[in-house]
Amino acid sequence: MKLISWNVNGLRAVVGKDFKETFARLDADFSCLQETKLQAGQIELDFPGYTAYWNYAEKKGYSGTAIFTKHTPVSVTYGMGIEEHDHEGRIITLETEKFFLVTVYTPNSQDELKRLDYRMKWEDDFRAYLLSLDQKKPVIVCGDLNVAHQEIDLKNPKTNRRNAGFTDEEREKMTTLLQSGFVDTFRHFYPHLTDVYSWWSYRFKAREKNTGWRIDYFLTSERLVPNLSGAKIHSDIFGSDHCPVELTLGMF
Repeated sequence: MKLISWNVNGLRAVVGKDFKETFARLDADFSCLQETKLQAGQIELDFPGYTAYWNYAEKKGYSGTAIFTKHTPVSVTYGMGIEEHDHEGRIITLETEKFFLVTVYTPNSQDELKRLDYRMKWEDDFRAYLLSLDQKKPVIVCGDLNVAHQEIDLKNPKTNRRNAGFTDEEREKMTTLLQSGFVDTFRHFYPHLTDVYSWWSYRFKAREKNTGWRIDYFLTSERLVPNLSGAKIHSDIFGSDHCPVELTLGMF
């Protein structure tokens, strides 16, 4: 079973950049998108054999998530059921027979860390949400988590120490999440691999120079580790400032 996660940074824009061909070539069981930046009715996108689920931000042209799947879920929920967090279209949860799949677009702490306090509250509430799901079934969570967890996960750790996405506070929240029973699947397979990133700034020829950050993840409940069969970061796929990330699992 193959799962893809991709922050498309505007779905309407990426559709004009071979998105449909890329989607078909990746041929995933579940394709999870973040930062779709659209409202209901603003795009017609139909892939034969797939059903789409959308969560839109109330603010136009902002945030938003989607999941395309070949499988029929048991249930679908949007958000985490907390008023404070559920206006920006950031979470979709599909329940399947064997697991929960959660796609998330984690709030950025922003320039000058203006939203860091909110981000800390989000992290605690999101972790509690995932743990509540994990009590029922194993969880696969994917998306743009807006944090480079370790120094190995970005090109220039020393110069980014107090920048959004690499603050001690954000990194510690990721550590806490992993210690509470989740696995960073890419690091499970490639614990020491360097210079592999999923996001590059549009400025300073960052992608050309591979001056990037790994901020897009697949995490799973620890008890799914025996089912993990592979992880990839598709840095050769363009169209967004992020590239798709992939997880494959064997049979349950």
